[in-house]
Amino acid sequence: MLTWLGVGTIVVLLALILFRITSVLVALTLVPIAAALLGGFGKDVGTFAVEGIRSVVPVASLFTFAVLYFGVMNDAGLFEPVIRTLVRLVGADPLKVVVGTAAVAAICHLDGAGASTFMITVPAMLPLYKRLRMDPLVLTCTTALAAGTMNMLPWAGPTTRAATALHVSTNDVFIPVLPPMLVGLAAVFGFAVVMGRRIADLELAPEPQDIAAGADATAGVRSNHAAWIWFFNAALTAVAVATLFTDTLPAAIVFLVAVSVALIVNYPDANQQRERIVAHGSAAMLMVTTIFAAGVFTGILTRSGMLTAMSTSFARTLPEAALRHLPIGMAVASMPLSLAFDPDSFYFGLLPVLANAAHAVGGSSIEVARAAVLGQMTTGFPVSPLTPSTFLLVGLAGVDLADHQRRTIAYAFGITLIMTVAAIIFGAIGI
Repeated sequence: MLTWLGVGTIVVLLALILFRITSVLVALTLVPIAAALLGGFGKDVGTFAVEGIRSVVPVASLFTFAVLYFGVMNDAGLFEPVIRTLVRLVGADPLKVVVGTAAVAAICHLDGAGASTFMITVPAMLPLYKRLRMDPLVLTCTTALAAGTMNMLPWAGPTTRAATALHVSTNDVFIPVLPPMLVGLAAVFGFAVVMGRRIADLELAPEPQDIAAGADATAGVRSNHAAWIWFFNAALTAVAVATLFTDTLPAAIVFLVAVSVALIVNYPDANQQRERIVAHGSAAMLMVTTIFAAGVFTGILTRSGMLTAMSTSFARTLPEAALRHLPIGMAVASMPLSLAFDPDSFYFGLLPVLANAAHAVGGSSIEVARAAVLGQMTTGFPVSPLTPSTFLLVGLAGVDLADHQRRTIAYAFGITLIMTVAAIIFGAIGI
């Protein structure tokens, strides 16, 4: 009962979002509540939902203050010199812009944190995409592919969870899949080249002098700020970003303090401060409500036992022959499974069941774990509605989740398949 209820809930949710039958907020809220009522959890649905909301509060607060901060920095002209420099370097060549996006996202994700990667990459690159009249979905797609592939690092969530669930070291999981990960990164840059060339062929980018003129015009509007303020804003941003990597303060508090200081320095008048908050607060609030709705969804599915039931039933339905060759099947299915299972439910719920079942028929349990990290919440995490950072990515870029998924899922699945072939060649998983 719970298994089919959970499967139906996920299928209905994805259908409503992908086909734009309802908004993401409505789907994430009403579908799990309806499923909980059908499953007889009426008296507990409120508790489940509140616990889910509590789990996403840190991401929601981070998103709110980060959007406000980078909005204020953009208003103050912090990114103008960077944009002009990038424009001079790449000219009007979309190929260089897309490849540069992949490089920035990959470097930023060395810390294994999706939220900080998106908060650094998107605000830095989005103005350039707008100046070149490039589709922001290319930005979210490229960023997602690079960050997702880098999410296989041993200090990132999926690899750590996989090792913990099977009681092995992270090196046992990661070292054999390092060559496939590097192959995957090469494929990401290959896809970036393809997308960049396609844009160059299909879209009319402005001439470099027109871009420079636009940049100068914008800079002229913001020229009321003294030169020293730009250096102050740059230093403040550097300190805020550096603090994110030190974990000395919660990320939300970092940006709350940073935006407060930025408002005082750049807009001393209280009315101006309120205007800037209102100007950027509406966009932040739209995505925050969606993140809270995602918390309702994951809270209900987890606490009701639907995800656990799906995990157990899935393992029981596999025949013995399939279990012996489970690493291959797991590798192929790993990325799509990101759309159905959050990382904790998959790695601590489904993975141990499947790994033990494979071991019982003579297969390798550790290879099942290696296969899983080729896609489950690695290449799959930036498109999954079960991860709050997905909403951070699309919210910062101002694109629709369904559009982002349509653009990115096929590429992400392709990267996983490429890494699967590489994993077989390098012996990380057996046939």
